[in-house]
Amino acid sequence: MIDKIRKMQQEIEFSGTLMVKDETGVLTEAAFGHANRAVGADNKISTRFGIASGCKIFTAVAVCQLAEAGKLKLDDRIKNLLDYNFPYFDDKVTVHHLLTHTSGVPDYFDEAVMDDFEELWEKTPVYLLRSLEDFLPLFQNGEMMFNPGDRFHYNNGGYILLGLIVESVSGMKFVDFIEQNVFGKAGMERSGYFELDRLPEDTANGYIQEEDGKWRTNIYSIPVKGGADGGAFTTAGDIIRFWEALTNFELLDERMTGQLFTLHAHEDEETGYGYGLWMNIKDEEVDKYYIMGFDPGVNFLSVHRPDRSVKVAICSNHDDGAFDIFSVIGENL
Repeated sequence: MIDKIRKMQQEIEFSGTLMVKDETGVLTEAAFGHANRAVGADNKISTRFGIASGCKIFTAVAVCQLAEAGKLKLDDRIKNLLDYNFPYFDDKVTVHHLLTHTSGVPDYFDEAVMDDFEELWEKTPVYLLRSLEDFLPLFQNGEMMFNPGDRFHYNNGGYILLGLIVESVSGMKFVDFIEQNVFGKAGMERSGYFELDRLPEDTANGYIQEEDGKWRTNIYSIPVKGGADGGAFTTAGDIIRFWEALTNFELLDERMTGQLFTLHAHEDEETGYGYGLWMNIKDEEVDKYYIMGFDPGVNFLSVHRPDRSVKVAICSNHDDGAFDIFSVIGENL
């Protein structure tokens, strides 16, 4: 497998790390490219990477933990959980709707009609976005896209609202809650929500390649600090540990874990969504679960195949590459 991975890496100039593990242990792991091009620092297996929307599942787990503890219900209406002004939101929007992208609430970055994330920050400087509340002016006064529950429509703003619910119900800052109750319980010791202008040691810069072939970092292209809809930093190993903790019921009990892995909504015939994670549907059955993230200078994919007890994590500090690397790994699973 590793020879095919190296060949693909050379073809696409993949920069990042990967790990494949089953119940017997690590099957393969590798690191390629540079974490910091300015000083020539290489990526290592221990290097931390931004994973963009790949961390929506952490938000989903946090919400489910609070539901499991009886501090909220998944069918609670958000109007009863959040004390903010949403003049055009439908009163029937629930926590479940937000978790499954079926709420219809407006989004601050609608991926169905926008393809350049950087355009958002022409009027809103990224360095001002350091808390969940900072995102609200971008979408809280927007109109509903459709009635709650009518259909699936991927929604970043909905996950910002879930993060605010976590803060309201728990009395903790969202990132503190995740670091204590998700990262801490899963043994994800190298993961966190770091500010781009204060990255810790052994963290990869995200890189964007210009048309002339030159590279620049993504520090002006994404929010300065991640939150409930994306932007955590982690390692390939920590992501594998997360899957293990989740599937061993160390983060949620068996019933609530089952709820998270349930197919709640369809994007299309082959793609479904649970709580914070995607599902590949084959012959009307779930073939694999996965989480993924795309940002300028960020590309991430992690796959869990329960039928083969295999978990894969691929992190990149370029715009693409993770799915190409997985196409090679998938041939050998």
